[in-house]
Amino acid sequence: VLVESLLVFTIVLSVHAVVWDRFSWCTVALAVQAFYVQFKWDRLLQLGETVFQFRGAANSGLLPASMVIPLLGVVMKERCRAAGIVYFERFGIVVASTGMLLALFLSVLAVGITKPVPTNTCILTGIAGSIIIYTMKHSLTVSEVIEVLEVLLIFVYLSMILLYLLPRCFTPGEALLVLGGVSFVLNQLIKRSLNVIEGRGDPIDFFLLVAVVGVVLLGLFFTVLFIFLDSGTWISSMFFHMMTAVLGLGVIMPWLYRLIQRNPLFWLLQFLFQTQTRLYLLVYWTFLAASACGVVFYQNAKRSSESKKHQASTITRKYFHFIVVATYVPGLIYDRQLLYVAAVLCLAVFIFLEYIRYFRIKPFGQTLRHLLSLFLDERDSGPLILTHIYLLIGMSLPVWLFPRSCAPKGTLPGAGALVPYSGVLAVGVGDTIASVFGSTVGEIKWPGTKKTFEGTMTAIFAQIIAVALILIFDSSVNLNSSYAWILASVSLVSLLEAYTTQIDNLLLPLYLQIMLMA
Repeated sequence: VLVESLLVFTIVLSVHAVVWDRFSWCTVALAVQAFYVQFKWDRLLQLGETVFQFRGAANSGLLPASMVIPLLGVVMKERCRAAGIVYFERFGIVVASTGMLLALFLSVLAVGITKPVPTNTCILTGIAGSIIIYTMKHSLTVSEVIEVLEVLLIFVYLSMILLYLLPRCFTPGEALLVLGGVSFVLNQLIKRSLNVIEGRGDPIDFFLLVAVVGVVLLGLFFTVLFIFLDSGTWISSMFFHMMTAVLGLGVIMPWLYRLIQRNPLFWLLQFLFQTQTRLYLLVYWTFLAASACGVVFYQNAKRSSESKKHQASTITRKYFHFIVVATYVPGLIYDRQLLYVAAVLCLAVFIFLEYIRYFRIKPFGQTLRHLLSLFLDERDSGPLILTHIYLLIGMSLPVWLFPRSCAPKGTLPGAGALVPYSGVLAVGVGDTIASVFGSTVGEIKWPGTKKTFEGTMTAIFAQIIAVALILIFDSSVNLNSSYAWILASVSLVSLLEAYTTQIDNLLLPLYLQIMLMA
């Protein structure tokens, strides 16, 4: 935990060495208090005194999670300010302020339920809160303050509902990232739905917002419904499919129509088959999807009746990382907008299939349970299987969060040109190579962890080779001699992978994106 915290502090100070403004004081103060509160959360988790059940075999992860959204907002603000895009500069300020307030709320919650009340930690939290609120008072307009408070309110209610319904699925830090992100997306969708201006806004952005909110609302609806019904019967399964069609065609489609001012299905078909390049990419991705399904069926066929407890090895699970890299790299090089939309569609399909597995919806629910049980690891301790969804989200977030409006030529200068590749580098290459080499040839372990020195060093080397290959094959990338910063960013994130107990598929791409955008 101490080394993980040291690495996070190093990243925070590195970012603010480049981007120093009034929000830097807030971020540093938040990091210091989160470091102290993290130990209170860890103690509560060990004693089982938390209000909700969190994922075991991991620390709270409060510090690394608390820094992600504020740092992302700060670097986005700076990039858009340099490009002269005032609207998105203000948006970056709202993102940073929202992230700080959500992290502060989680800290106050831990301090409040700790007995006896930790005086020193309370003082630190109070000082950090005062600095943040003072800075927000002098930085945000009234409408922006209301927006930040709206996100906080949605986060509080969403946390109470989902953490109760999904025990042991998240650590406090993962809950902050996932539920904070969903809360922000829901607030943005409500805001944009109430202020629709024809012709304003990119349809693919609206597509992401509606898809995320739609699948979350769908899950909440069926969770409440199946409290009163047995979800494993044919009648319940037919009702599930019927209500999915009703909600999709009667709520989600009209909502998307209002935002993009055209028929969503016709727009999607026209978008997907607009060019010949897109057609080739779709055929190629279909082949890779079939290959991934083939791996699942083959591994299950190998599982004999005598070894029902047999689990897939680390190397076997990393096959999917290789397939995902092969999926994303051509999309990043040839058509990023298509990759953006395809990733949203895949996320919706993955979550929908998880609903079918979780609720045991006929005819495929029990089959999915059997097929996916082979690939479970210690992080899937709750009722949901989330690691494959986290892999997709981790690879896609740098594409979804890339500030396109602040990059007129489609790419950012210097190391920022690699931002869309953050997921590929951190998870697809770095995490995969570290796991494969660490588990096969690694001998020297990092103190206090199961990760090896050889795995981490190989991961850093592999990511540097990947950057060189990106320079060769993607002509839009021009690093402008920022090689030292790229090496430092890759090294810090690889070391963080060795020491963090959080979901690395989610955390590592975000930190690498922050470093490269800075």
